Amino acid sequence: MKKAFTLVELLIVVAILGILTAIIVPEYQNHVQLAKEAVAKDNLRILRNAIELYAAQHNDIPPGYQNNNPNNISGGTIAEAQLTKPTNISGQYDQAGSAYKFGPYLKALPQNPFNQDNRMLVITNVPTTQVGSLGWLYNPETNKVYLNWNGMDKDGTRYLDY
Repeated sequence: MKKAFTLVELLIVVAILGILTAIIVPEYQNHVQLAKEAVAKDNLRILRNAIELYAAQHNDIPPGYQNNNPNNISGGTIAEAQLTKPTNISGQYDQAGSAYKFGPYLKALPQNPFNQDNRMLVITNVPTTQVGSLGWLYNPETNKVYLNWNGMDKDGTRYLDY
């Protein structure tokens, strides 16, 4: 006579595996969420430091202004370029190896860990909700950068308020 598992024994093993999975999966998802929050905070710190350094070297004018003119806010691509390419005192940017002596402040903009996007949208107000799918929201008038993601972290803080 062959020895084998009975149907009842197999069902018990499957039930135990199901219970263990139900316990482990939520715990794993919680750690993934906490890791994304930590990365988001660190990426914001990196961006904010780069913006501060840019402003310090450009007569207290942050990136995002065409020719560093405080009356001429431009799109996110200007701010991105001013942070990732060499610039002159007027905020004009050029490719690496140019004669411009300031920057680059970042090799590339960091990614938003929630939507994996590293592009920046220049805004002129305080965001109350996510805007499109870009990674970062940046207000040159207030010199603030925001994580472009709705929802709240484990402490009840909105991601937009990081």
